[in-house]
Amino acid sequence: MTSYRDRMAALGIEPSKALGQNFLHDRGIVRRIAEAAGIEPGETVLEIGPGLGILTEELAARAARVVAIELDRRLAAHLPDVMPSNVEIVEGDALEIDPVALVGPRYAVVANLPYSVGTAIVRRLQEANPPPRALTIMVQREVAERMAAAPPEMSLLAVAVQFYGAPRILFRIGGGAFIPPPRVESSVIRIETRDLLLPRDEHAGFFRVVQAGFAQRRKQLVNTLSSGLGVGREVVETALAQAGVRPTERAERLSVAEWVAVYRALAAAGAAE
Repeated sequence: MTSYRDRMAALGIEPSKALGQNFLHDRGIVRRIAEAAGIEPGETVLEIGPGLGILTEELAARAARVVAIELDRRLAAHLPDVMPSNVEIVEGDALEIDPVALVGPRYAVVANLPYSVGTAIVRRLQEANPPPRALTIMVQREVAERMAAAPPEMSLLAVAVQFYGAPRILFRIGGGAFIPPPRVESSVIRIETRDLLLPRDEHAGFFRVVQAGFAQRRKQLVNTLSSGLGVGREVVETALAQAGVRPTERAERLSVAEWVAVYRALAAAGAAE
């Protein structure tokens, strides 16, 4: 088993600051992540940003197939030389590649996501049709906590993640597990995909309502929705009453189920367009 230093030497690379690279090298942490992913027999795993391939190797020992998307062309060119035969390295941007076209309709995601684009990648994966069975991902600790937040500490990110899945923070990881060590802690979070709460053609309208609600967080919901959606206060008051939400409530105190109820009431009144 090669060390991460040997692997870096073999690949002839150093972490790129421009790409926000922090290579995971702690094999104990890698095993914990792979175990937490709960990879099913015969399953395909999609990995984003394989880095040195340390996690990739562990996933390949458990999955039938691993497809790893790598933005760094240096790594994409050389990783196939040191990876097991059931690993496919794809050079590309995870924000542009269709995951379903790449791996098929049944898959799980396991990834150490770049801090700078982690939430955007999660959003794209959750909106895929179909989405992954589950996502087991490493992100900045504060981001994981925001994803898994509950009322009264919800945010637009929490609603977005929990609209599609059920997140659970598994464990924290210190900077020493990476090269170079980041200045922040990371957390591994698992997001189990849930059944759709609304038809896909209503998702844009739903998030328009939620975004309006969070636009002015210090104001009461009746005011933020009326202003953000451009509809009368009376219409919003009626919709909130139908949803069982007080007009004086604030956005961060609503659960995803309550946001769905608010959206449905506003949509029925023609105010969610």
